[in-house]
Amino acid sequence: MAAEAPRCCEDCKKYMIDIRNITKTYKDDSGGYQALKGVSFTIKDGEFVAIMGPSGSGKSTLMHILGCLDTPTSGEYFLDQKDVSKLTDEELADIRREKIGFVFQSFNLLPRATVLRNATLPLIYAGVPEKEREERATASLLAAGLDKDHFNHKSNQLSGGQIQRVAIARALVNDPTLILADEPTGNLDTKTSEIVLGTFQKLNKEENRTIVLITHEPDIAEHAERIIMIRDGVIVEDKKNDHRKNAMDALDRLEKRLSKQP
Repeated sequence: MAAEAPRCCEDCKKYMIDIRNITKTYKDDSGGYQALKGVSFTIKDGEFVAIMGPSGSGKSTLMHILGCLDTPTSGEYFLDQKDVSKLTDEELADIRREKIGFVFQSFNLLPRATVLRNATLPLIYAGVPEKEREERATASLLAAGLDKDHFNHKSNQLSGGQIQRVAIARALVNDPTLILADEPTGNLDTKTSEIVLGTFQKLNKEENRTIVLITHEPDIAEHAERIIMIRDGVIVEDKKNDHRKNAMDALDRLEKRLSKQP
């Protein structure tokens, strides 16, 4: 089982993520490549944080560790006050199922299954009874901004933004403590991206969801309240975002601009 974090100060209890001097080295014929070089930061419960960096910066490796898809070579990672840095694959799978909701760039929905069916899949695998599955999936879909009129549509009948909101609902259905979004707008146009980012902002504000957004795009990162910059495997900047972008305001401005075009 995951060990409890040894620090017990009141501030530590507020941390959803606490990583301490994390390194990750990949072995190869030339001796190895160090993707992360002593990364440390904390994220409080209820924060919306963007982790931004260019290709090769180490952000994907960091995302895999934060999502318990991989373990660090050295250092410690406490998720919701539990040390998950040295768990077995089976224990990591339990943490992912119980604690983390994933939203990826590729939607990973079943194209011929209905919206409701796609949202219930994690609960089916968890053995949750059918009635409870549908109730929880319905609540998650509504929270993600899906209209009930779409619940019986096949996912291949939806727009890109609607599909990604189904993916967000699926991430919510197990009531995770952390939502981890990896380039969630990468396949979307500007308008649809703002709709999806607005969904994340709403979940963060109204439900106090802890959200970590992985991106290489500054204009996407600006929707978060805090931005962590990673480059060459190290944190080069960690700052509060004083010019946070409101997705709904940006969407309104975009629609007004488009309406004026001939």
